[in-house]
Amino acid sequence: METSQIKIRRALPADLDEIDRIEKEAFPDPWETHIFEEALYLFPTTFFVATKDRKVVGFVLSGTEFTGEETYGHICNLAVEKRIQKKGIGRMLVQRVEHEFLIMCASGIQLEVRLSNKNAHKFYSKLGYRDVFQIARYYANGEDALVMIKWFRF
Repeated sequence: METSQIKIRRALPADLDEIDRIEKEAFPDPWETHIFEEALYLFPTTFFVATKDRKVVGFVLSGTEFTGEETYGHICNLAVEKRIQKKGIGRMLVQRVEHEFLIMCASGIQLEVRLSNKNAHKFYSKLGYRDVFQIARYYANGEDALVMIKWFRF
């Protein structure tokens, strides 16, 4: 599959069933549907889906955080259908949300990955994200998270 067949657009309420399906396929401890509904309400400009032939095949959910001095993006969740992973769709989704945060004048973007998720760590590292610190027992099963950040300004 060529990435030219993939379209990236903002998520819509009608996409939530497909987002939920992809989430449940991708993660051992998937988010509940109501969390995506809430996120779509709170972060409509930074919640994107990837479509192929008008069918949702991936998504990235992100939001903004303001510290009082700086604005940051935060990638909260990213998933692509297993059958079409490693085809550049995840990269396209991350690049689209990065673009949105640049427009918002964010200083950078942060995210968390499971320490055991070597594929995700490698994926984000290739996109310019760097390890910052660990959070003990971050995930429901007690696993630690690695916080990664990509800075836009130096």
